[in-house]
Amino acid sequence: MNYEEARSFIDRISASGSVLGLEAVTRLLDLLGNPQDELKFIHIAGTNGKGSVLAYLLTVLEKAGYRVGRYNSPTLFSYRERIQVNGTDIGREAFAELATQVSDAMDEMKQRGWELPTVFEAETAISFLYFRQQRCDLVLLETGMGGRQDATNVIRTPVLTALASISMDHMEYLGGTIAEIAWNKAGIFKPGVPVISTQQPQEAEEVIACEAEKLGCPCTFVRTRDIRELESAVDRQRFTYRVQGPSRSAESGAAENPCVTFENVEIHLAGRHQLENAALALECVCALRALGYAVSDEALRAGLRETVWRGRFTPVCREPLVILDGAHNPDAALRLRDAVTKYFADRKKYYIFGVFSDKEYDKIIEITAGLAEYIYTVETPGNPRALPAPVLAERVRRKNPAVEAADGIEDAVRRCFARAGAEDVILVFGSLSFLGEAERAVRKIKQNPNGVNE
Repeated sequence: MNYEEARSFIDRISASGSVLGLEAVTRLLDLLGNPQDELKFIHIAGTNGKGSVLAYLLTVLEKAGYRVGRYNSPTLFSYRERIQVNGTDIGREAFAELATQVSDAMDEMKQRGWELPTVFEAETAISFLYFRQQRCDLVLLETGMGGRQDATNVIRTPVLTALASISMDHMEYLGGTIAEIAWNKAGIFKPGVPVISTQQPQEAEEVIACEAEKLGCPCTFVRTRDIRELESAVDRQRFTYRVQGPSRSAESGAAENPCVTFENVEIHLAGRHQLENAALALECVCALRALGYAVSDEALRAGLRETVWRGRFTPVCREPLVILDGAHNPDAALRLRDAVTKYFADRKKYYIFGVFSDKEYDKIIEITAGLAEYIYTVETPGNPRALPAPVLAERVRRKNPAVEAADGIEDAVRRCFARAGAEDVILVFGSLSFLGEAERAVRKIKQNPNGVNE
């Protein structure tokens, strides 16, 4: 297959949707020689924040001189950005070559009458083949949904497991309580492998600690009381954090963790939640040091300072200020509202809002809509899960009557620019899947505001 044929193959199998379970992906990887067994992973799960934690760790480890693979989704701007090595997307030829191997293996599975993998399982297999081919020192592996039955949980060789913030999402698959969802995400724990978690709701922490103890995993929780904020702005934050530990694994006799307190740490992702994500990354790096990975303080600080994670409260235009954020569930909406009230309390705010129909959009609306001067709803094009813009507008109207459905992403951006003054703020949020198109529309309109063909 060439690249276009490989993408057609991916589009074809996308029609099967999402099916949780490890049987199909395990058989697929067996036929491919189990490339994942030759790799070392940092496995990351969570409802919100796992992508940011992954981005911090990637930049830090690159600064420390490691060859680092990254696998995460969804992507904002390019399909191939979900599989990267040291920040470079998988090439078209490499993708086509490896997709051909996966397609051939799936043909064999079909001949044997086996259940066929989903698109996420096929992409996961492609990523493992690529990371082995690229001889990665470490792979940062983000779960797709949950953990216990997620395709990424086929791995057996993580060096570290990390849990970002856990909240209510995908309840039809993961459970109807925080405790059930935490149990599902804790399913990625492996015997004796250190677990590092952000501070969680009490019922989630109890489940995480219990599951870690069952498997003999040293378990550390970030404590927000030990994060001291020094400076907070949209484009820069500084903080001090005291690392929790554990400093030593009684089972392995690992070297003591040399980390104690980090003073005046600088990051460029906005919001209080990003201090918590950065603290989780600090804990992870200290755990890696205890396992023998060499990461200097210089690499650690430079990596955190230089981390960029687009689509997470990301400014893409200054006059008016346009911010993109993937707040697509209630917990993320609360974090977005906190950041908006913190940074923009005295400025008019305009929204471009789109969400999938299987999300708790009424709760997101309840949390966010009251702050907006005017709201345009949009529908993610070409996605069967997208909630139609007029339907979303009707739901928003119950909380804020200043709303209308836009004809598309670019139409919404143009209308917002027409309403907003230079000192106002436009927030584009909801599903991550339309943020890339929104950024392209912003850049196009700023370059050619009258929409006249040149």
